[in-house]
Amino acid sequence: MINSSNNFALHNQNISWYFHRIQRQDRERLHKHRSMLFWFTGLSGSGKSTLASALEKELYHRSISTYLLDGDNLRYGLCRDLNFTDNDRCENMRRVGEVAKLMFDAGLVVLSTLISPYRSERQSIRNKFPTGSFVEIFVDTPLNICEKRDPKGLYKKSRAGSIENFTGIDGVYEEPHEPEIHLDGQELLIDLIRILLEKIDVCLLC
Repeated sequence: MINSSNNFALHNQNISWYFHRIQRQDRERLHKHRSMLFWFTGLSGSGKSTLASALEKELYHRSISTYLLDGDNLRYGLCRDLNFTDNDRCENMRRVGEVAKLMFDAGLVVLSTLISPYRSERQSIRNKFPTGSFVEIFVDTPLNICEKRDPKGLYKKSRAGSIENFTGIDGVYEEPHEPEIHLDGQELLIDLIRILLEKIDVCLLC
């Protein structure tokens, strides 16, 4: 019997990378800006999705071609077969990273909002992108504030024992050591967006 890893290895021997005539740099010229990946990470309720959505709106009005990959939305389709075990969380991140890479190659500015609790997995995704194209944005909001907000009622369910391995309660979250952008999630949204736009304008012009 051939296990899945061996099966993949055999399959991989029968495929080859097809090089397209139109490359990322061509698409960037068409969009008139660099492609980037802005990876928002933080606890549930930290404000990742709210920030990314507001940022995308601001970039849209600046004629920046964007797409927002929201962690919850992706679990309705691409990742609907995954649970919240450690292995499934890693696979969830891997899939989102691969989708982000395709969108990056299409010349887009990609915004990804996942808790993404593991440093090693975030680094693995970073390694797939050219230097300076992956921007880690840590929305640093204390657990007690996230739990007080609890927009989806998940902390309440976790405390009641109906959700296991919930990040921040009985599941690990490894804070970034040196994120490109470190935000205080307790500040006003308008101030956080201003900080993001200042830093991102520099990134897109690099």
